[in-house]
Amino acid sequence: VQLQASGGGLVQAGDSLRLSCAASGRAFSVVAGWFRQGPGKEREFVAALRVSGDRTYYANSVKGRFTISRDNSRNTVNLQMNSLKPEDTAVYLCAAGPVIWGRRDDPGAYYYWGQGTQVTVSS
Repeated sequence: VQLQASGGGLVQAGDSLRLSCAASGRAFSVVAGWFRQGPGKEREFVAALRVSGDRTYYANSVKGRFTISRDNSRNTVNLQMNSLKPEDTAVYLCAAGPVIWGRRDDPGAYYYWGQGTQVTVSS
């Protein structure tokens, strides 16, 4: 199983970006998530989606601004990011696997990882 993240870029504060994570195989069969890692920082949970029931969960820092969703026809999981802030600057990574929902914000619980896409938000 391979994950490929795309959609990052350089934007200004207040702008929007849409990230996409494409998977080969059935990586998105249970839980898909997005994490981010800023320079000199630890990997941070952003959002997760449980395929069964399309249940979602967000970090407080992005709640109300970011939306995670899936496109079954394209086998992708997307992250719509609105009202971006400079503190959102990071490499964004998608992840997936048979994650227990209670561990949805734990990067160690995910089996598959994409390579990351850079998001830079200027003030």
